[in-house]
Order: sequence, then structure tokens, then C-alpha cells
Amino acid sequence: MDFLYIILGLVLLIFGGNWLLKAAVGLSLKLNIPKIVIGMTVVSFATSAPELIVSIKSALDGFPDLALGNVVGSNIANLALVLGITITLSKIQVQKSFYKTDWPVMMLASGLVYYFLHNDGVIDFTEGVIMFSFLIIFLIFLLRFQKQAVVDELPEDDELIPLYKIALFFTIGGVGLWAGSELLIIGAVDLAKGFGVSERIIGITVVSVGTSIPELAASIIAVLKKEKAISLGNLIGSNVFNILAVLGITAMITPIQLEDAELLDYDIFWMLGISFLILPLVFFPKKLVLDWKDGFILLVLYAIFIFTIIS
Repeated sequence: MDFLYIILGLVLLIFGGNWLLKAAVGLSLKLNIPKIVIGMTVVSFATSAPELIVSIKSALDGFPDLALGNVVGSNIANLALVLGITITLSKIQVQKSFYKTDWPVMMLASGLVYYFLHNDGVIDFTEGVIMFSFLIIFLIFLLRFQKQAVVDELPEDDELIPLYKIALFFTIGGVGLWAGSELLIIGAVDLAKGFGVSERIIGITVVSVGTSIPELAASIIAVLKKEKAISLGNLIGSNVFNILAVLGITAMITPIQLEDAELLDYDIFWMLGISFLILPLVFFPKKLVLDWKDGFILLVLYAIFIFTIIS
């Protein structure tokens, strides 16, 4: 039954990602907004929904390390696994907005969660409000200034679709991603528990990879359809959302208490390190291009991280 849940969850996630992408492209055309902005907002919100649901439920049920591990693990998986696979399939031309706004905000958000946890081992209501407020400020800046700063070339096969179809695709895609993630997590966690693995390891590995499947599905579909601006914007945006929205909203509902010190002493440094590494990879050896060689480096690092966690 667990295997059935996992397979059905994956199918729903792939279809959900496809429907969500259709809606995102349609909305960007309708509002004349660059796709990287849509990827950083609408798509990121939808693909971060599984992390939000899992983290809130985990914290409320008394499993804070599962909530933290889910976010930290998902951020590592988004950049090392999902981006690694994506750029192995097809190289990505990186927008200048990446190093001007997106990457600095991601690093600042990552540093913020480390500071809050290192300070007293808990993310409380006030810190949750600070994190979520920072997200709102970032989104306002993104929509007001980056809209004009980003140059986007639309593929020839893009076509305007009616507003009701956009709403329908968003709804079906969002429900597909949510339902698929739920099924995948139920099946994967039950399998993991059968091996007697700790709450932190379940969060960092099984749950985080499960909740990163929407990002993987959306990014691969985006690359195959040559919507690469959405692919990169979605991944960076999802990491920002995971920290500022997922942990921020969860902390506003119930304090997130750090229990397993390894999350702070080991896992979060991997998240910070891989997040930082993306910047030099974007500039070396070829400026503003990520290709299969960068993907190979990221995938090897992810394999090392997972090996050290489970060994």
C-alpha cells in the first residue's frame, strides 16, 4: 500500500506541475509580467505548499525536528538535486536579477533562520512575523522593480488563454501538487519508520525529497518546454518561501523548538554552503550559464550529503 501511495503521489505531482506551469505562463502573458517574476511568486507559492502543510502539521503534532528538517532538507534538495538534474538535462542562461536580488535574498533568509536557531534554539511568534514580513517586502520589491529590470523572450508557441482556464489550471495544479505530496509523504514516512529511522533523518531525507518533487516536476517540465526563466526563478523562490513563508507561518501558529542539535551543527551548514556555491558556479567557468558540469558537481555533493546523513 505504501508503494501505491508513492507511485500515485508522483503521478499527481507531475501532472500538477504541468497544469501549474500552463497557468503561470498564461498569467505572465495576460499581465505582461516576466516569467521569472511569476516563477518567484505564484509557482513558488504553489510548489512550497507541501512544505507548509507538512511543517505546520509536524509542529502542531509535536514533531518540530520534522518541520525544520523538512525545510532544511528541501532547500538542499532544491539546489543540489533538483537544479542539478535540471541543468544536467539542459543548460540555463542565468538572468542578472539572480545575483542582484534573488541570490542575496536567499542567503539573507538562510542566515536569518540560522541566527534565530543559534540564538536560543527556538523560532517563536515574533521571529515568525519578522520572517514573513521580510517575504512580503521582498515580493513587493520583486513586482515593482524587477518586473522592469528583467528582459524576457517569449517562445513562439506561447498563446493567450482565457482567464477562466488560467484559474482552472491553477486550481487543478495546486490540488494535484498538494494531494500528490500528501500521498507521497504518507507512503514514504511509513516505509522509513519501518526501518526505525530518527525524526530528523526522516525530515532531511524522505520528507524533504518528497516535498521537493513538485519543484523537480515543475522545473523539468519548464526546461522541456523551454520556459527556463520559470525553472530557475521557481527554485530560488521556493528556497526563500520555504524559510520565510513555511517557517515564518509555522512559527506564528506554534513555536518551533530545536530538539536534535545535528540540525543546527551539521545540516544547516550544508544548506548555507550549497546556497552560497550557486553564485561561483553561475560565474565560473562561463559567466551567467549553468550547464551539465555544474549539475554534476551539485549531484555529487547531494549524494555525499545523503550518504553522511544515513551512514
